[in-house]
Amino acid sequence: MNITLSVLDQSPLLPNQTPSDALQQTTELAQWAEKLGYARFWVSEHHSTKSLAGSAPEILAAHLAAHTNHIRIGTGGVLLPHYSEYKIAEVFRVLESLYPGRIDLGIGRAPGGMPGVNYALNRGKYPNVQDYPKQVQELIYYLHGEKHPTYQIQATPLGENVPSIWMLGSSGTSAMMAAELGTSYTYAQFINGESGATSMKQYYESFQPSIHQNEPRGSVAIFVICGETEEEAEYLASSLDLALLRVENGQFHDYFPSPEEARQYSYSPFEKKRVQYNRQRMIVGNPEQVKEKIEKLARAYEVGEVIVNTIAVPFEKRMKSYELLARVFNLQ
Repeated sequence: MNITLSVLDQSPLLPNQTPSDALQQTTELAQWAEKLGYARFWVSEHHSTKSLAGSAPEILAAHLAAHTNHIRIGTGGVLLPHYSEYKIAEVFRVLESLYPGRIDLGIGRAPGGMPGVNYALNRGKYPNVQDYPKQVQELIYYLHGEKHPTYQIQATPLGENVPSIWMLGSSGTSAMMAAELGTSYTYAQFINGESGATSMKQYYESFQPSIHQNEPRGSVAIFVICGETEEEAEYLASSLDLALLRVENGQFHDYFPSPEEARQYSYSPFEKKRVQYNRQRMIVGNPEQVKEKIEKLARAYEVGEVIVNTIAVPFEKRMKSYELLARVFNLQ
């Protein structure tokens, strides 16, 4: 089965490291992913989250594009309800002009952090997420050089190339929006481990051609931990198991725990069940096991691209996980 592999990176803070370290690791990882043959490299948007350094993906994307040569660079994604669609269009028209044919604009409508983030980013008001579909529509028109019917303005700089637009989501609602507006769609299984294949099917069946694209295009993003052995992968994954559990319990730490710290944690019976439940959001194993599970996932979603999000401690193991994955899939 021919599968395209890409990367989503959240710039996680590891033990005894700084946000600057996390962003530098993201840069190194983007260069490594390009060398290994991954198709695209996306960075996320999180606010007031100490364990994740990526709060401004459009800036980080510009930095990464400048430090790589050909891999597609994008956002996974810009949280559009917080911003002016006109300004986002101009930012990404600049990026596309600087790096033609390499820029992806992934967008979402989630808050991206604690409840106060919504108010802080919107001058004390709660954003009207009901306007999100209209925002996406106007964003598409701006990116394609169309004039706004009321304001009679265009998003500059103008150019022949248009960034690829991906709507990101973890529900059937977002899938239907992407279908109706005629954008590509990525299901975030690393956020919601349920109903993803059903949502993707709804997207395919309901897709309506737009000024941006004529046919549907889907992908799925999932946590992946690949070790040289199954035992090593399980050991590394214990870090992510504990990190996800802490977030669910409202325990926000400054960094992702090490596997040693995770192994020392005393899980209650309920917490053990939650860890197993969250494994729906992850693929863990040796290279052959991971390859088989990714291929199964792609078949279930009927997609040709899987976006891999790997958080492992130490950083070298994160790099190694992507290397093992590239090798078993024979990426070029």
